Parts: sequence; C-alpha cells; structure tokens
Amino acid sequence: MSGTPVSKSVSASLTRTPAWRALVAHHRSWNERRLRDLFAADPQRFERFSLEAGGLLLDYSKNLITAETRDLLVQLALERGLPDRVAALLSGKRVNQTEKRAAWHTALRAGDAAPREVRRTLAAMRTFADALRAGQVKGLTGQAIRDVVSLGIGGSALGPALVVRACASDTASPRAHFVSTPGEPLTRLLATLDPTTTLFIVQSKSFSTMETARNARAAKAWLLAGLPSADAGAHFAAVTANVEAAGAFGIAPERLFPMWDWVGGRYSVWSAVGLPAMIAMGPAAFDELLAGAALMDRHFAEAPPERNMPMLMGLIGLWHHNFCGGASRAVISYEPGLALLPPYLQQLEMESLGKSVTQKGKALRTGSGTVVWGNLGIEAQHAYMQALHQGTQLVPVDFIAACSARNGGDADTQSVILASCFAQSALLMQGVSEDDIKQQLTANGMDAKEAARLAPHQALPGNRPSNTLLLPSLTPHSLGALLALYEHRTFVKAAILDVNAFDQYGVEHGKKLAGSLLPELNGKAPTETHDASTSALIRHVLKNNGRTP
Repeated sequence: MSGTPVSKSVSASLTRTPAWRALVAHHRSWNERRLRDLFAADPQRFERFSLEAGGLLLDYSKNLITAETRDLLVQLALERGLPDRVAALLSGKRVNQTEKRAAWHTALRAGDAAPREVRRTLAAMRTFADALRAGQVKGLTGQAIRDVVSLGIGGSALGPALVVRACASDTASPRAHFVSTPGEPLTRLLATLDPTTTLFIVQSKSFSTMETARNARAAKAWLLAGLPSADAGAHFAAVTANVEAAGAFGIAPERLFPMWDWVGGRYSVWSAVGLPAMIAMGPAAFDELLAGAALMDRHFAEAPPERNMPMLMGLIGLWHHNFCGGASRAVISYEPGLALLPPYLQQLEMESLGKSVTQKGKALRTGSGTVVWGNLGIEAQHAYMQALHQGTQLVPVDFIAACSARNGGDADTQSVILASCFAQSALLMQGVSEDDIKQQLTANGMDAKEAARLAPHQALPGNRPSNTLLLPSLTPHSLGALLALYEHRTFVKAAILDVNAFDQYGVEHGKKLAGSLLPELNGKAPTETHDASTSALIRHVLKNNGRTP
C-alpha cells in the first residue's frame, strides 16, 4: 500500500464552483415540477433513470431530478476531482489525511490481488472457521465448541452481526452471538450457554476499549467459575492490534487475528473482524461476500459517472440534502434478513460524514451528512410511513427488496412483500389529490359537503423522492455488493464536500471523557469540576447509590 498522500486538490470553496452555482439556479425550476407529470410525459423515464451493477438494480427514476439535474451533478463531480479521488482510495493512497494513512478496505476483498498479509489472515480465518464448524476445536473439558460469542462494539460488532443475520442459517453450528453493551445483555446471554462449549472472540484494536474490555473480563470470570481449571485460554480468541495485551489476558498466539491501521472500524467487516460471520456462514459463503463487494468495487472504478451506481446515489443524495432540504434519509428494507442494515448504515454514514470542516480544517459552508434512520418495511408502514406521506418534512427514502425469497422461501409471500414495497414508493411519488379523494368518496355514496370536508385530511402531496434497490435474492454475494455500494456512496459525498470520511474524533473525545468520569461514578475519585449539569448528575448517582460524593 502506498503512503503517498492524494495530490489532487479541489477548489477551496465548493459553493463557488460553476456546477454548484448552476445547480442552485436549476433548483429554482423545481418549484412547479411534479414527478407524476414527468412520468406521464416520458414513458421511458424508468429506462433513462435506472441501471444494474454488481447484480443489483437501482431505480432512481422517482427522485427529484431530470437529465439536466444528473448532468449538472456529474459536472460537479468532475470539477471536484471525484475520479482521481476514487482512484486514490482504491489504490491505497493516503486518503485519511488527519491520521496520515490509507483507507484501503477494498484491498480486503481483492482476492489474489490482495496484499500478502490480507491473504495470509484470510487463510488463517478459514482454517479456524472450518475447524470450529467441524467440531475439531475443543474446550478445556474436551467438548466441541457449540457457541461463539463476539465481544466488540461499533464497527467491530455491527458488520458481522448484520452478515450473520442476513446470510447464516438458523441451524448454523456453532451458533454466533454478539454482545456490545456491558452488564445485562451479557449476563442474559451467558445464562443460556454452557461454559465448557463456549468460545469468546474479543474484538478490539487496542484491546482496551472500555465496554469490550469489561465484557471480556466478565466472560473470563464466568468461564473460570464454570470450568474445572483456572485456565480459560482455550475458550478465547481475539481480533486486535495489541498482541501483547491479548497475550497477557491469556489468549494463545495462534488464536490472534490482526487489525490494521489502514482499515477503519466501520469498514472492517471484510477483515478478521468478520471472523464470527465466517464461522456462522462458512468460509465459502464469506468468500462470496467478498466477491460481491469486489464486483461493486470494479464497477465503481470503471463505470463513467453517469452510469456509476455509487456515484449517482451519492450525487443524488447530495442534491436532496444540500439543495432540496432533505436533512434526513430513511432506509427501509423489505427483506427481513436486512433488519440490522439501518443501524449499520447509521454508523457508516453518520460517522463518516458527520463533519463540520474540510480536509484543510476550514469550516464547511454547506450541510455535511444527513441523519440516517429506518426499519423493516412492513413495520414501517404501520409506524413512520404516515409522516413520510403526509408530514411537512422532505425525507428521501431508499427502499430495498429482493426479487426472490431467501433460501427458496415462499414465492406468494414474497409477492405480498414486494407489492407493499412498490406501493409505498409509487404513492410517495404520485400522491393523491383532494379532487381524487372527493371523487372517490362521492362515488362511494358520501354527500359532496362531507367529502369536501374530509378530502384535505386524506390527500397526499406526493412528489416525495425515493430510490428502489432490488437484489436478485439475499445471498452473501448480493449482500457484499450492497454493502460496498453504500461504502462508496458515502465516499462520493465526502469527496464532493472535501471532508475526511475516515476519522471520528467526536467518538474518540466521548470515549476519553467517559473514561475520566468512571472513577468518579464509582466513588473511587473525588468529583472534579465539570459543567454544572454533569457534576450534579454524578452527585445524584452517588447519593442514590448510597455513596458519599
């Protein structure tokens, strides 16, 4: 990997670029435009505003765009040097400027072209996963491991948990479990497990992350209480960069898998962090996950911007946020296996784009990242879809569904699910006018006056934008392509804004402050001078727990 920083510079002021100014002027023309009219005027609109890549279909025809909008967004991308930035990312150049390192997560899924250390680690992961799945990895008492518990937080938890939920069989052996929060979640899980047949994987680059370290100590105490020996090492593995600390904890060298500085936590599911997923789904399926992501990487590298799925999604997202006023974005999946996708994307996008300064430390003059939220589609229809249809805020939506049910599931049920998905996106786009409502009500026998009274309450404004992403079915390959798509979508917006998508100092400062408050909350250190609220909250906790402040 290259340590060479990216040499391509962009204009210091995004809002003064010709394309940005043209987009501002272009946006004024949208005040009178309606998506339903654009569809009526152009029967080929779907064909003009859709594409396939990596086995996925993206329908972006229901967005607030025309061909002119797309052309201007592509021009903005070119003015901001997006192709050069993509090349720098994919070649392992130093795109993380604040921490002076690469963000080369794409190398993890590059197959035979991956760096030697990546190929060596994947081989070790496959050997360990195969042995576990074959019952050849034994606990201290000689019994095969039946449960694997991953102890990690953030990027060390969300990615592998999502992959397991999406791709692993419910009857997989060993079973995979994920615990991030200390205390009750781990206690409740351990009550269902047998220490003689349980393996813990500690996932922490520093091997000192507060929440993970506490869970690791609790797991070790549980093992020692339930095993006939004081040696719990046979029941641990670790994914870490701190080999010395992991060894001191009692984990054998052959059970240690590396983390690298050039892979950020939220981009790490493709690395040894994905070991629990590989164990649950099998090495062959994990290889398919990597292959699906690699296929999307090639598309991202080679397709022209106007036919490039991640670039278009990133550019359209920027259009909706920075020009149309969409401050949040909903991700609604109609595939039950993707239940964890919204929180995964929350971390990916909000940690990457939640910045207020450029790469050079200058204050941004535009909005940066949006608020990402969502849930499964069937649940959403009976919850917040009401606000998306009739509320006053513009909330662009990504609808995600699969053409076929997972693992050959019931086709009729899948048709019901798809009908619900397509109905929501169509209704958001079309809306229902007051005149249409009055005609429907009077046709059903209601008098005209009552129909006129109810019509404003039942009308839907429409003109609400959405993408629809269709997977052939939810498989490791299609999931890999989907996750890589969103990684690259995030990078596109970061490149246009000229922010660093790969640091997270807000998170780091929060962790540091939490560590300093812990002794005070435990009554082991005097309460320091904080802001009035924090100090008062600490005193209240100490008083409530019978400790002297």
